[in-house]
Amino acid sequence: MLESIVALMGSIVLVALTALSGGLFRPDDWYRNLAKPAWTPPNRVFPIAWAILYLLMAVAAWRVFEAEDSIWRTAGLALYLVHLGFNAAWSWLFFGRHRIAAALTDILVLWALLTLVILLFAQASGLAAALLVPYWIWVGFAAALNARVLRLNPDASSP
Repeated sequence: MLESIVALMGSIVLVALTALSGGLFRPDDWYRNLAKPAWTPPNRVFPIAWAILYLLMAVAAWRVFEAEDSIWRTAGLALYLVHLGFNAAWSWLFFGRHRIAAALTDILVLWALLTLVILLFAQASGLAAALLVPYWIWVGFAAALNARVLRLNPDASSP
């Protein structure tokens, strides 16, 4: 029981470290001045959505960590760790470096990796895979938003 609690706390810490990127690189005047599509959510929605999604991510990874040892479990967790890097990189690229196209590439890779993580997690824990579906939907939406912002602001990226 104690090992399980420690594993859950470790999963939460990993996700919190990933979330730090979003806290360090936040919307600024550059972002506020970009043309955005009418379907862009208000800024206050993002931290609420991400808080929920990060919690779901942590619980999903913990459920897989607690699952019976298998190639699916090992591969799923390894790819999950890789995907966390792409998740953290997006805020740095978009808000920190003002590189809209690079951020779009990053988020598309993130979405593809997340798709594979869900498929691998499903082999170890159906619940874990299901917990990642809202995150998958949100990342797809965020990718579409990133693409539209790039199209509306072709010259806004830093060189």
